[in-house]
Amino acid sequence: MPSPDRFLTNPVFVCLHYWAGAGREWDQVAAELAPAFTCLTPDLGGFGGALAPKGGHSVAAYTDSVAALIAEKQLTDFILVGHSMGGKIALDLAARQLAGMRGLVLLSPSPPTPEPMTDEDRTNSLRAHGSKLAALGTFNRITARPVSDQLKAQIIEDNLRSTREAWDAWLLRGSRENITSRLCDITVPCTILVGDADAVMSPSVHGLETLPYLPEGTHLEIIGGAGHLLPYEAPQEVAALLRKFAAGLHH
Repeated sequence: MPSPDRFLTNPVFVCLHYWAGAGREWDQVAAELAPAFTCLTPDLGGFGGALAPKGGHSVAAYTDSVAALIAEKQLTDFILVGHSMGGKIALDLAARQLAGMRGLVLLSPSPPTPEPMTDEDRTNSLRAHGSKLAALGTFNRITARPVSDQLKAQIIEDNLRSTREAWDAWLLRGSRENITSRLCDITVPCTILVGDADAVMSPSVHGLETLPYLPEGTHLEIIGGAGHLLPYEAPQEVAALLRKFAAGLHH
C-alpha cells in the first residue's frame, strides 16, 4: 500500500495556456490528475481575466509574471507545462533555472525561434480580433478531435475575451522573438507532446525548431488524430504523459 502522505511529495504542475486561450483550458487535465497532483493554471496577461503584465507583453514580461506567481505561491517542487504560446514562455522560464523546478513539458509549443507564420496568416489573424465568426473558424482549423459544445463555446469565449493589446503584441512581436541563445541554460528533463493532425504546427516543426535546443534525451511524443488544442482534445493522454513524466523524475 502506498504511504498516505505520498501525494504530498508530488510536484505541482504549473500550466501555461495558449494564445487567445485561458487557464481554464487545463480543467479537464487537472481533474484527471486529481487528487494525486495539483495544477496551477493562471490566466496570462491580457487573456482570460488577467490584466496586462507589468512591463508589457514581451516573452520576458510574461516570464517575469509567472516567476512572480511561483514565488508568491512559495512553490518548492514544480514542473512547468507550456502549451503553444505558453510553451515559449515556459522555455524562457526554464532557462532561468528557478529553484524547485523539476522538469519541463511542452505541448505543441511555439518554438524558441520565430514562429513559422506567413505574412498573410499574420495579417488575417490581426484582423480576426473580436470576431465571433473568425473565432469559430479558428476553432474548426486548429482542432481535429471532437470537442463538446460546452467546451467549444468556452474556447470561442476565451478567444473573444483576449485584449487587443495582448492579441497584437503576440502576433507582431512575441511569436517572432528568438530566445534560442538562452536555452543552453535549460538543464532539467524535458519532453514534447504534439498532435499529428496539428494544422498550426506539425510535429516536424517541433523536431526542427525546438527539440535541437533541449537537453539530450528529450523525447518528442505524438498523439494520433489530435490537433493543436491537446488539453481539450486529449486530456486523458495529456494527464497520462504528465503522470509518467513526474514518475520518471524519481528514477
